[in-house]
Amino acid sequence: MANNIAINGLENRLWEEELAILDLLTAPTLALTKDERGAVKQIARDLLATLKREQKLVLDWRKYQRTRADVRLTIEQVLERLPQRYSQQQYQVACDSVYQYIYDKYYSAERSVYALAA
Repeated sequence: MANNIAINGLENRLWEEELAILDLLTAPTLALTKDERGAVKQIARDLLATLKREQKLVLDWRKYQRTRADVRLTIEQVLERLPQRYSQQQYQVACDSVYQYIYDKYYSAERSVYALAA
């Protein structure tokens, strides 16, 4: 499994954490064109960069409703760029899945399961 992630990450030129988000965004098997898949890859990359750059994942962000809502809103705003092929329901599922993933894996911008494993 780890080898598949590494190989897939190299093929997609994504870090493991970006690849995990890409997997969530493409989990409902959609017939994406090459351009659409490229756009979704960029969205996965941009989402993590935005959350970190804008300091949304502050220490203990999960403890407070306001910071949780801010992270959720940022996810929704970035995912609004998903290709039109995504229905409203698929968009909502993507937002829910990505938010839950971020909630579970990121304690703060510097502390995540990825930083702890390094």
